[in-house]
Amino acid sequence: MGDLTMRHSDSCARAARWVCGLAGAAIGAAALLGGAAGPALALGSAHADAAAQPAGNGRVRIGWVELEGELKERADGLAGIGPQRPTLRTVTESLAAAAKDPSLRGLVIRLKDAQLGSTQVEEIGQAIAQLRASGKSVHVYAESYGPAEFLLGSYADEALIQTGGGVALPGLTIEEMYMGDMLRWAGASPDFVQVGDYKGASEPIARGGPSPEWDQNINGLLDSLYGALRDRLKEGRKLSDAQLDAAMEACWMGLGSDAIAHGLLDAQVELPDLDERLGARHGGKVAWDRGIVKSSGSGLDTSNPFALLSALSRPVETTPTRPTIAVVHIDGAIIDGDSSPGGLTGGASVGSRTIRRALSAIEDQDLIKGVIVRVNSPGGSATASEVIWQGVRRVAAKKPVWVSVGNMAASGGYYIASAGQRILVNPSSIVGSIGVVGGKIGLGGALEALRINTVVRARGPRADMFTLSKPWDEDQRRAVRAKMQEVYDLFAARVTAGRAGIDLSKTAEGRLFAGQRAVGMKLADAVGDLNASVRGLASAVSLADGSYDVMDYPAPKSLEEVLEDLFKAFGVAASAPGAGLERSRLVGDVRAAGAALLGERAWGSIAGPLEAFLQLRTQPVILASPTVLIVR
Repeated sequence: MGDLTMRHSDSCARAARWVCGLAGAAIGAAALLGGAAGPALALGSAHADAAAQPAGNGRVRIGWVELEGELKERADGLAGIGPQRPTLRTVTESLAAAAKDPSLRGLVIRLKDAQLGSTQVEEIGQAIAQLRASGKSVHVYAESYGPAEFLLGSYADEALIQTGGGVALPGLTIEEMYMGDMLRWAGASPDFVQVGDYKGASEPIARGGPSPEWDQNINGLLDSLYGALRDRLKEGRKLSDAQLDAAMEACWMGLGSDAIAHGLLDAQVELPDLDERLGARHGGKVAWDRGIVKSSGSGLDTSNPFALLSALSRPVETTPTRPTIAVVHIDGAIIDGDSSPGGLTGGASVGSRTIRRALSAIEDQDLIKGVIVRVNSPGGSATASEVIWQGVRRVAAKKPVWVSVGNMAASGGYYIASAGQRILVNPSSIVGSIGVVGGKIGLGGALEALRINTVVRARGPRADMFTLSKPWDEDQRRAVRAKMQEVYDLFAARVTAGRAGIDLSKTAEGRLFAGQRAVGMKLADAVGDLNASVRGLASAVSLADGSYDVMDYPAPKSLEEVLEDLFKAFGVAASAPGAGLERSRLVGDVRAAGAALLGERAWGSIAGPLEAFLQLRTQPVILASPTVLIVR
């Protein structure tokens, strides 16, 4: 058994690292389907024999793509300078283009500790379906299989595993942690108010266990996510419910041979033997093509320091040269002001000022014929959400605006999504959480136990509302609830205006919905990925395939803007000596500690909801629900 356990360490680690933050709607229970940390994405040959070779002379051209580490939504370089790692859209668009290549006979996707979310698997899976529909064979290969690998393999002609590799497919478990009793034991007084019985945002902090409403809400979400996982495996692997039950029982921790015996995988193959296997399948010697997915970049000579500095100082060009579909990324916690690549937790945040600048630029560009708002957000500031909503509606008055949901459009994220004219979701996308939360933690008892005496001096009728030395009194709590009710009523009005026929009595109050169920409840219009959204909108504005560009907004930052960000601290002037470095050091320490404890991908998923929750430092009311879940 010792040998078995060691051989399965990688695959079991994948299953154990399904850690998600539930923010607004919750960060999907299956949003973390991945392995250990690694580079964002690597593409190329897995072994020397897979070098690119010209087809011809009886050779069969087979594409080779490697996915390693995290696959991001958009490029993260300095103003597009230098080579860029492929993004999710780059990969899916490249696979779609490969489907139209008549000389390509097949494709191998090698997974090397790929940290793929469930919706990313679904989007890549749709591109695989296009390849197969065009007559090309697709083969997924991995050294070990966890949930993400099994799901992606279910879209392919073959799911192959390294000989002797381990597998783990235990299912989904959500483990919630409630800190209310601990805080009270320590002398603190968590004091939170929420509008929406099913919101659940404050419960892990304020309660010792879940309320009946949250229990119903999260169980319904888990049922939807687990149902989506089972449906995909049954459809892709041609398994009945009973067969899948038996397969999961045998493969909660097992060997590749167990998964093959139960129909989850097709064969064990040594990596060097792929040439022979695919050659036999296609009747010729394989010529590997490693250029299926290409990184983007400026082609700048980075060895020339003067050219490099000049280019880095320039903002990236975002002026369309022909008809264009713009993709506006709402990726991270929603905040007032400018976007940030990493807050205190290291999680990215999207600023209302940054997005409004991007929307204004889009509004003025006649060549931009339509806009996709791509939402991956747990929510955040209520005022920032409204400001962005106003901007989206302003653009929508001039040109069509559709919404594509990645992992989630939760709370403030859904607030923004409701401004679009059409909303598309993936099967595992989480939407909803129409509700509001606000509060503070009174530390008076804890401070007293530490013999710290607090003196509060205030002027004005509500000046002491957010002091930490005491909880709210009843009058203060009523005032907070009244303001929160105003925000909730506006939220509900925005959703009602944007979603014809929606029944808020069944969809609001903080309820969560995934995929097809969200469509059924009229929170979304259809199931479809980002590429489907782009193609659908292009068709709606009469743009033929190949006649238009797709451009991401906001544009990457210039060097000047990046340096400016480095010197911004929480409430500290940029001119303060060492301010930016100290903040950078603090962020790095927090991020490193979280990643070491939970894993890189897990911490990356939790950081967003925590960053949204930190808006309570300056915002009395937020549209977010950052419950932290550990999903195994």
